[in-house]
Amino acid sequence: MADTKARRTIRLVRGVGAGSAVTLFVSYCVFQLHFNLSTAGSIDLLIVVLIALKVGFWEATGSSLVAVGCLAYFFAPPILSLRVADPENWVALASFELTALIVSRLSGQVQNQTREAVLERSNATKLYELSRSILVLNRQEPPGPQIASLIAANIGVDAVAIFDPDRTRLYTAGKCVKEDEELARSAYFSDTAAHDELKAYRWRRVLRSGSKPIGSLVLCAPDLSPLMVDAIASLVTAALERARSFEKESRAEAARQSEQLRTAVLDSLAHAFKTPLTVILASTSGLLEINHLIPSQAELVQLIDQHATHLNALMTHLLRMAKLESAEIRIRPEEVAIPHLLDEIVEECCGQLGEHSIQVHIADADLAVSADRQLLSITIIEFIINAAKYSGGNSPITISAQKQAGRVMISVHNEGSVIAFEERERIFERFYRSPATKHYASGSGIGLAVAKKTAEGHRGSVWVNSDETTGTTFFLSLPALARRECEFVAK
Repeated sequence: MADTKARRTIRLVRGVGAGSAVTLFVSYCVFQLHFNLSTAGSIDLLIVVLIALKVGFWEATGSSLVAVGCLAYFFAPPILSLRVADPENWVALASFELTALIVSRLSGQVQNQTREAVLERSNATKLYELSRSILVLNRQEPPGPQIASLIAANIGVDAVAIFDPDRTRLYTAGKCVKEDEELARSAYFSDTAAHDELKAYRWRRVLRSGSKPIGSLVLCAPDLSPLMVDAIASLVTAALERARSFEKESRAEAARQSEQLRTAVLDSLAHAFKTPLTVILASTSGLLEINHLIPSQAELVQLIDQHATHLNALMTHLLRMAKLESAEIRIRPEEVAIPHLLDEIVEECCGQLGEHSIQVHIADADLAVSADRQLLSITIIEFIINAAKYSGGNSPITISAQKQAGRVMISVHNEGSVIAFEERERIFERFYRSPATKHYASGSGIGLAVAKKTAEGHRGSVWVNSDETTGTTFFLSLPALARRECEFVAK
């Protein structure tokens, strides 16, 4: 900063000296030609105007003072003396100086306006080139270093520092020093933007997306305007946001492809397991029907049959999940009377509940939905089996069904282990099992994912409430079947 001021002072002194020398030389030449005061004043005024247009206001002001001195010395009586005897000449000299100052000032303003217009045009061109370059960033490379290099190349600043808090990285270009890096970090964390002329024209800006700060920018350049710096900061913000959106899209696409691959693998494995399982189940059923096994052999065969049945049910879940994921499964809606469905489900589940009893509460005997009966049955059975696995002792399992705001709400309640609040969404993800309960009972983490997909396929939803006081309740909400719809379906 001190060097810049010194250079400006030296340039100003040189300009005033050169202008004064030219004015003095021309005045002497005019004196030798024996011109009068008015003619000499007009010529000196022309010189002052030319200096104001070509150099600047202060140089022209210095030259005008020298011109007044020359007019008084060479042309105002007494000649060759700085003393002016006639008051009218004093008025003429004062008028000359005032006119010279006004003209110089106006000329300086025009010159500054012209210079600003040229600078604005140049800045607009630089911003255009920067924005065009940012649009074609290499998406395979980190955006920060590319943006910093483009600013240095297109804007022509001395140094650039961009702080990215998401990656906790600092990207620099140009003659960036440690102080610039610290300034970029402090600008973000203190949430301040400033222009520090005492530190070699360092500009600080906080990059914002809406009202949220997403980074900071430091530029070192003496010729930038606040408007230009704000425009650069806006371009950097847009570039970072655009790069982050591309990254999110790439991650989402990679996750989608990974999920498709995993679904295809599960589908293939499930089909591959189905055939040998069918053979095993047929063989165990045949051995049990022969009835010639000794008790220990019969017990082993029953154990094989039990686990093969469980494995077969698991494969069925996998197949259904794969079909739901790939949208291959077709939901075959029909009128399903909820009381009759729950009676069938309770009868089917009795052998899998151990010492737990089931209580069923139905608010309306006419409750009905339009749904795929098999998929709906699988979902409710999954809730009941889960309740039996994780409820304590021989506590009862309560199934309730009621109509609320045009929807049928089916709930399965049990007392026992509590599901943490932060896990109540995750337990419906495929293969997820709560760390707190995954050793409590066996499971695959598939059933609840199938239940969620089934509900979504019926334009419904599932969720869970759980606390130590009231226990755990799984809910299934489906659109209710109106009575008119029931009559139409019946016909």
